[in-house]
Amino acid sequence: MKNYFAAILCLALLVMGYGCTTLYSAAVDERNVRTVAGDTKIKAIILDAFIQDDTVKTFDIDIACYYGHVYLIGEYDAEKQKNRAVEIAGDVEGVKDVTTYLLKKKKGDPCGTTDNLAIKAKVKAKLIKDGDIWSTNVDLTVVQCNVVFVGLVGSNKEIEKTIAHAKSVGGVRSVKSFLKVAPHHNQ
Repeated sequence: MKNYFAAILCLALLVMGYGCTTLYSAAVDERNVRTVAGDTKIKAIILDAFIQDDTVKTFDIDIACYYGHVYLIGEYDAEKQKNRAVEIAGDVEGVKDVTTYLLKKKKGDPCGTTDNLAIKAKVKAKLIKDGDIWSTNVDLTVVQCNVVFVGLVGSNKEIEKTIAHAKSVGGVRSVKSFLKVAPHHNQ
């Protein structure tokens, strides 16, 4: 009986924690709640389709969606995998456009998963420390030691600072920014 109670308590805490994270994310997001919900739904549909598909490898491609614009970021083994991922994303209702940053996997590349994770942690730490950047609105992916940003920020200055932070981290090969100034902000 104690184990049953403990399991229910853990589940309740997990749900409450996830709910708080979701509420916090919605509160600081540059998009309105309806847009966030639509983008989240699109992302979930694409992810589910990737999981169901035999060609696309789900864990190799990150998905982001802002105002119906889908970003696919990651790696692929064969051209057909990349093409299928783009096809799936483009076929989802509500998707306005698909942008990719997909790199072919390289055998023997000295930049591995550990390097990508270390770079991501260092860049994220710099963004969090910078009080001028609302880092919760910036999605960050590292692919083959290349930093890729997607998201919405308040100004072009934030975009410039975000890129500069990434470039200052050792081991970063390049920085690609798909960051945009939120529509309701003045540039």
